[in-house]
Amino acid sequence: MSTKMSTSSPEAVKKLLENMQTDLRSLSMECKKKFPPVKEAAESGIVKIKTIAARNTDILATLKENSSEVVQPFLMGCGTKEPKITQLCLAAIQRLMSHEVVSEAAAGNIINMLWQLMENGLEELKLLQTVLVLLTTNTVVHDEVLSKAIVLCFRLHFTKDNITNNTAAATVRQVVTVVFERMVAEDERFKGIVELPPPVQGNTNRRSVSTLRPSAKDAYMLFQDLCQLVNADAPYWLVGMTEMTRTFGLELLESVLNDFPGVFLQHQEFSFLLKERVCPLVIKLFSPNIKFRQGSSSSASPAPVEKPYFPICMRLLRVVSVLIKHYYSLLVTECEIFLSLLVKFLDGEKPQWLRAVAVESVHRLCVQPHLLRSFCQSYDMKQHSTKVFRDIVNALGSFIQSLFIVPNAGNPAATNAPAGSYPLNGTPPGGQGAGLTAQAAFEYRGTWIPLMTVSVQGSAKATYLEMLDKVEPPSIPEGYAMSVAFSALLDLVRGITSMIERELAKEEEESAVRREANPDQNAQPEPGAHLVWEEMVSACWCGLLAALSLLLDASTDETATENILKAELTVASLCGRLGLVTPRDAFITAICKASLPPHYALTVLSSNAANLNNKTYSIQGQSVQIISPSSESHQQVVAVGQPLTVQPQGTVVLTAKNIQCMRTLLNLAHCHGAVLGTSWQLVLATLQHLVWILGLKPGVGGALKPGRAVEGPSTVLTTAVMTDLPVISNILSRLFESSQYLDDVSLHHLINALCSLSLEAMEMAYGTNKEPSLFAVAKLLETGLVNMDRIEILWRPLTGHLLEVCQHPNARMREWGAEAVTALIKASLAYKHNPPLAQNQRLQLLLLNPLKELSNVLHADIRQKQLESVLQILQSQGDSLGPGWPLVLGVIGAIRNDQGESLIRTAFQCLQLVVTDFLPTMPCTCLQIVVEVAGSFGLQNQELNISLTSIGLLWNISDYFFQRGEAITQELEREEAVLQKQAQEKGEPLNRPFHPAPPFDCLWLCLYAKLGELCVDPRPAVRKSAGQTMFSTIAAHGTLLQQPTWHIVVWKVLFHLLDCVRKSSTTADKEKIESGGGNILIHHSRDTAEKQWAETWVLTLAGVARIFNTRRYLLQQLGDFFKAWEVLLDHIQSAALSKNNEVSLAALKSFQEILQIGTPVKESALPTEALALAALGVPPVLIDPLGASGPGRPLLRSDSMLERLTRYSSAELQVPPPGEESALEDSALWWSAWNTWYRTGTDSTRPPGGGTGTDRPSFIPSQPFLTALVQIFPALYQHIKTGFSMDDLRKLGVILHGAVSVPISSDASPFILPSYTEAVLTSLQEAVLTALDVLQKAICVGPENLQVMYPAIFEQLLLFVEFSCKPPQYGKVETKHVANAKYNQIQLFAPAEWVALNYVPFAERSLEVVVDLYHKTACHKAVINEKVLQNIIKTLRIPLSLKYACPSESTWKLAVSSLLKVLSIGLPVARQHASSGKFETMWPELANAFEDFLFTKSTPPDNMSIQEFQKNEAIDVEVVQLISTEILPFANFIPKDFVGQIMTMLNKGSIHSQSSSFTEAEIEVRMREEFSKVCFETLLQFSFSNKVSTPQEGYISRMALSVLLKRSQDVLRRYVDDERLSGRCPLPRQQVTEIIFVLKAISTLMDSLKKTQPENVDGTTWAQVIALYPTLVECITCSSTEVSSALKEALGPFKDFMQPPVSRVQNGES
Repeated sequence: MSTKMSTSSPEAVKKLLENMQTDLRSLSMECKKKFPPVKEAAESGIVKIKTIAARNTDILATLKENSSEVVQPFLMGCGTKEPKITQLCLAAIQRLMSHEVVSEAAAGNIINMLWQLMENGLEELKLLQTVLVLLTTNTVVHDEVLSKAIVLCFRLHFTKDNITNNTAAATVRQVVTVVFERMVAEDERFKGIVELPPPVQGNTNRRSVSTLRPSAKDAYMLFQDLCQLVNADAPYWLVGMTEMTRTFGLELLESVLNDFPGVFLQHQEFSFLLKERVCPLVIKLFSPNIKFRQGSSSSASPAPVEKPYFPICMRLLRVVSVLIKHYYSLLVTECEIFLSLLVKFLDGEKPQWLRAVAVESVHRLCVQPHLLRSFCQSYDMKQHSTKVFRDIVNALGSFIQSLFIVPNAGNPAATNAPAGSYPLNGTPPGGQGAGLTAQAAFEYRGTWIPLMTVSVQGSAKATYLEMLDKVEPPSIPEGYAMSVAFSALLDLVRGITSMIERELAKEEEESAVRREANPDQNAQPEPGAHLVWEEMVSACWCGLLAALSLLLDASTDETATENILKAELTVASLCGRLGLVTPRDAFITAICKASLPPHYALTVLSSNAANLNNKTYSIQGQSVQIISPSSESHQQVVAVGQPLTVQPQGTVVLTAKNIQCMRTLLNLAHCHGAVLGTSWQLVLATLQHLVWILGLKPGVGGALKPGRAVEGPSTVLTTAVMTDLPVISNILSRLFESSQYLDDVSLHHLINALCSLSLEAMEMAYGTNKEPSLFAVAKLLETGLVNMDRIEILWRPLTGHLLEVCQHPNARMREWGAEAVTALIKASLAYKHNPPLAQNQRLQLLLLNPLKELSNVLHADIRQKQLESVLQILQSQGDSLGPGWPLVLGVIGAIRNDQGESLIRTAFQCLQLVVTDFLPTMPCTCLQIVVEVAGSFGLQNQELNISLTSIGLLWNISDYFFQRGEAITQELEREEAVLQKQAQEKGEPLNRPFHPAPPFDCLWLCLYAKLGELCVDPRPAVRKSAGQTMFSTIAAHGTLLQQPTWHIVVWKVLFHLLDCVRKSSTTADKEKIESGGGNILIHHSRDTAEKQWAETWVLTLAGVARIFNTRRYLLQQLGDFFKAWEVLLDHIQSAALSKNNEVSLAALKSFQEILQIGTPVKESALPTEALALAALGVPPVLIDPLGASGPGRPLLRSDSMLERLTRYSSAELQVPPPGEESALEDSALWWSAWNTWYRTGTDSTRPPGGGTGTDRPSFIPSQPFLTALVQIFPALYQHIKTGFSMDDLRKLGVILHGAVSVPISSDASPFILPSYTEAVLTSLQEAVLTALDVLQKAICVGPENLQVMYPAIFEQLLLFVEFSCKPPQYGKVETKHVANAKYNQIQLFAPAEWVALNYVPFAERSLEVVVDLYHKTACHKAVINEKVLQNIIKTLRIPLSLKYACPSESTWKLAVSSLLKVLSIGLPVARQHASSGKFETMWPELANAFEDFLFTKSTPPDNMSIQEFQKNEAIDVEVVQLISTEILPFANFIPKDFVGQIMTMLNKGSIHSQSSSFTEAEIEVRMREEFSKVCFETLLQFSFSNKVSTPQEGYISRMALSVLLKRSQDVLRRYVDDERLSGRCPLPRQQVTEIIFVLKAISTLMDSLKKTQPENVDGTTWAQVIALYPTLVECITCSSTEVSSALKEALGPFKDFMQPPVSRVQNGES
């Protein structure tokens, strides 16, 4: 039928008829011989056709009616079973069919004939063709006929011939389709007609088809039987089936379900089949797969049912896919089961092929987001339902993980590959062989899985689900399952996100429209949709994240990585939009982790991951774990850098993939910044670390630039990444620039994140000096700079945090914090705000505040930065600071000593700029702050020059006050009024320093107070400069002050200063300062802090004393001048008592100065300026330094100092005329001065108490000080003599005595003391004597009543005389005798040795004064009454008794001569007053004095020469002569005891006694023979004189003589005996000496006796003398030569006794 015309056109009909006739003819020809009946039938058929053609118009219709007959010949022909004939017949039948001229009956016959042929196995292909033509061309075949035709095809499908089988299969498929198509067509025809719904029957079974139309009924029966067949049950309708395969049945079921969903959804009967038959069938068939576990059944005899069978399984899955896709709405519960099964098939224990087809099925679901949404709504959101959607996603995740964890399972090619090597059919990863392009693949922990392109994005094209021809499970290529799962994941993400985003966008649009329509209503969208979206995301995010993270980690292909990242990014942003924080953060964390090197410790991320790791999701026994990246992937390394950690841990490596992830992260932050919220923290933390590893460092304005690696060579970048860096850096900057488009909330999130990131960086940088990460700080700066227009809302958190950064111990970190803060402040001040800052005072203060806060930072570099920016702000905005001044000044003034020089220098530059340029522009209320600040620079101790210069600035400021006084006063008073008002309203007192004083005076007082503080600065130079400046300004500008203010100056400034200086000086350190820094040598007078303070004290005291002098007239009007005078004196006193010689001396000078106040100055006596200054009371000390100019500035202006001082002082110098009142007041002042002098003297001369240990030598005042002190007295005395009493004299005496007693330190002694031998007085001693002299002269010329003071003066002088023998003890200080002091070996740091002065000259001079004074006053009543003479003797007795033991020989000699002089004056007076008894007690004293002197216990020194001895003996003789001339002759006036004592003494003197220490040669000399003689003579003279007044006296003498002689006799006898006994041995030395002595005495006695008148000698005496002679003779035998010679002398005188014996006859009688 080659013609193309329609089957019903006339031509076609004509052709048909022709063809049929031809066919019949051919048939008859063929059957002519063998099959005559057929031939006949054929021929009759020809006739029939012709007849029909001839008679009827509608030939085709007629043909159809008669078709049974027309077809008959052909059916018979087929019956012959001859191939040729059969073929011809079948062709003819087909032709009839194609023209639709076969009736129902004919069709039935044809089918029966075909059945026979089929049973005979003839012409099988033709048969199939015929059936197909029959069923497709028309709809005449129904019911049983149809079923028979179908069965026929089925049976042909199971022949032995492959071609037939396949053709039959195709035919069956087509026939089944035709059956359903007919039903669809039938439904179409009846579409318009409304039918009654069929009665619902409780238990609908197969007979309920009665309600169906014919075609529907056929379809129903066919489908029902297909189910039966698949289930291996007998068919109801397809009668005659002999065999059937499940695979084929399942394919047919699948195609029907897939192609005709409408049929099942519209017809309840079919829906019923679906539910009741198909689903249970599927579930039943699935069971082997569900139960099977790979490797669990023994491989020996597998039970055939139980093993999963690939063809069936695969087809079941296809059916399930179709069911889910089309009938989900019908089969909600069943689908839940299917999906759960599907999930199970992904299980690792299932065979590989099963997993592959299961994953393909899952992929099919994944590309249908709306379906997934339905799952979510139907299952996940229902209570007590399986979370199907979640499980699907998780199963995919687990599946992917399992592929990595169980490598190559079930892959025969790879099973025998050794672990870790690459499977044979997988390409090893690229980079192994040069030139190989790496195949896209995943690689994880040694498992390498190639990636294939499995389907186009968004479509699930399956491979194994289409393998319908395979009976055995195919071998799945490596990586296939992975690739499908990967695509499925991506499609899932893509589908869900795009669906939800479309709907979100639509919703936003609608709400915008609604808002426009009625703006008041804040319409909320219906929450339903949102709930679904949120549920979908919540259900799937964990599984997605687990899988994507793992894939990302394993991916080695850039495109794959890109896709994964894109998926993660879209999910993250979607979560952000939906406000799902946890999943959003989790995905962002994943991207972040992937950006960083593996195992990179980053707390933000790990804490986040920890939260996730606890969530493992269990899916029917499988758990999805979030696997941490391992990344041993063979990635191209593009950078090596340092990790940002606390402890340096070597280097870390960045791969190309890390960089790729980083770009995704940047993209995320840039495009989705608004939804990031709190995850900014994660993003920024990661970026910070990457930036760090890549070595990007912040530059100006916070932009990051590729920096030189600070940490040395550890950062290595490949060229690949080098080209990327500028781009990355640029994107980073753009990212923060785009923060200006964020809303306020998002901006705050960003700032908070940067802050907490920065906090972490700070944490990390603690305790290391490593380069810290400055990312966060830099970006905070960048963000601040681009958001200047709304700076107010973020200023506090921004600057608050940066200020914390500024306090960080790591220098680089701080530096950037400061850089950021200062840059922001400068930018914000320069920004054109609206309204401008000048009108927005609050904003200006807010912006300046962080600048102030920086002052609390202790680090110098930060302060340096702060001050540099202050300098810049002053230079650019200095004129417009207005109310900001206090703040700026506060910053400049917030200097502290621990801040290093350069810092202070910078701050000072700022201050200098302010003082030179901005004083006039600032509010006057700030002037006080300027003074404070300048003062604080004076007080800082880092840079001396600055301190000194700032004192200069204070001088300049004071000048400014002076010049603009008027204007300042007015403005301050205006301000004061306002403050006063405010204070009154609040009901509080006005709080201002120096309040009652007017505000301008207060300004001055603040200045003075500041200078006052500087005057007590620890550094001497500053103190000096400040002191000079202060006293100068008070002198120069003091006139501006109102009188009451002077009161404050005196009390609050000057005296306060004195107090402070006094306090500091007394507590200053005494440690030696080695050098003044560098090579400056410090003079020894300034080498301790104490000595330096001393200078200050001196200057201050002098300055104050000068002010008291120059301004006395003014001060006296203040009303409490006397009180002030007292305080000043108190200061002078405490200075005088200070332990520093310089201070104490200067104090006395000031004392002298204020005492000379009233001395008139003659005009002519002022030739020079210096003199004039002296006249003004400027002490000479101060004149010089004031003339000198300070460092770098002339201190004085054009006018000379003299002019200035006179200009300001002239008025006050005119002392008012002295009236009564002033005289009284003056005397009060003088007595106050006397009291001060007395207290000073007492305290300074009081010896130290016993409390001090030996270790700390007490302070001992210096000689010049004491001298000056004593020298003040005469001048002072002139003013107070009228009231000077005995009491005062006593006080004076105590002080003089104390002063003289003070020792000197041995190192000073050489300068003060004369050498020991010179008898010179020290100046102090001179002064003491002068003071006494002044008094004595005053008494002399004064009234009578003064004379009672004489004895006191004597007493004082006598005390001094005693010093000659026992130098005064000064407390417990051990003094060395001056001669022993070690001048030359003073040890450093040893306490100075104290040397007692040589008091001898002083004592001797005092003695001379005593003698002199006594000479004048011996007869004064007071002198007699007070027993002065007795006291003199008593005092002289001391040196006399010491004699040789006296420190100086001159002393006792002087004492003797003085005694003799005094006695010569005093004895007559004493005799004169003998009767009064006033001298009674003197006589014993005198006797004792003689006794002690003449028989001294001290031995003469060994080295005394004989001449000396003789001289001394002469003195002794002189005394005896005095006794014999002045005393004994007047015995009547003298007490008897006294005379007795004298006699005893002479007696004693006449007997030799001597010490044993003489050498023999000197013995004769040392025997004091002369003295003995004189004594003897005197004794004898008075003993044997005929003028014996009383027998008693003579008796004494005689007694004495006999005792003497007896003693001599004994000594001689003993000697002789001893000599005899000793034989040859010499006798002991002392015995020899004694005998010599006795011999000498005898000879002396003989001489004396001769000289006396014989009548005075008693007879017994002579007898005793003569009795000695025999004993003497016996001594002649002695061996000692010395004794012999003495003996010679003793025996000599005896010749006088040798007279011829006189006859007894007297007067001529015999």
